[in-house]
Amino acid sequence: MASSATAPNSLSFFSSSLFLSSSHQFPKTYISVAKLGSGRVSKPLSVASQLATLPIISFEGEKIGETYLDLKTAPEDTARAVVHRAIVTDLQNKRRGTASTLTRGEVRGGGIKPYAQKKTGHARRGSQRTPLRPGGGAVFGPKPRDWSIKINRKEKRLAISTAISSAASAEGAIVVEEFGDKFEKPKTKDFLAAMKRWGLDPKEKAMFLMMDVEENVAKSGRNIGTLRMLTPRTLNLFDILNSDKLVLTPAAVEFLNARYGVDALETDEDEDDDEDSTEGAEETAE
Repeated sequence: MASSATAPNSLSFFSSSLFLSSSHQFPKTYISVAKLGSGRVSKPLSVASQLATLPIISFEGEKIGETYLDLKTAPEDTARAVVHRAIVTDLQNKRRGTASTLTRGEVRGGGIKPYAQKKTGHARRGSQRTPLRPGGGAVFGPKPRDWSIKINRKEKRLAISTAISSAASAEGAIVVEEFGDKFEKPKTKDFLAAMKRWGLDPKEKAMFLMMDVEENVAKSGRNIGTLRMLTPRTLNLFDILNSDKLVLTPAAVEFLNARYGVDALETDEDEDDDEDSTEGAEETAE
């Protein structure tokens, strides 16, 4: 995650500690993952487990405890490539591919020959809809196409867990106790005051990950342009990379450890959730 000095409209993830070749080293355990029942695997998937301790802050802004995130992360030498591939896939899959132009055979008009072939002193011309004249067809213009590209489900999950783990290790993440019932009525002023108590700058981009967003909380924060409130269903890589601070709830931490931890088991429900997160990213773009 980037600091407040990050240039606007830039993804701040690549300035995090996981991608800097500095002296900051964190204990990691590398694991080789292979499919069960398969034979010899020439290039097993390398996964690192990175432990990060996060402070738990009360609604009033006081530290009341600590928790941890133990997520799968890509090794430092491949982390950039994994995350880059995942974010490019997400952004490219959002393209509708509906741009379309008319060729000289599709544009209207041009059925009659403009003038005689010879004895005019001009170049030969058979149609007024040639690409060389205004109103003519387009040459090699865009046509409807499918821009979507494929990424392995495990690779995409690894990119998300790597981004979250990097934010946590760079002290770009905090844990706030459940505050869904703290807002009796929607009020943006109260939410801004709570953010300041938690040490958050309203001018910096912040992403809140909660298991469920209460109506009063959603209405209190929807007028803050730098704020994003996500649930596990709408969690996506772009919002993680595009934020300066990651705010979690204790329930969200348990979800991340269970979903993206080293001992996490993949099920069919997880595959459905990955598809839902892709839809959430598309809604974010719109």
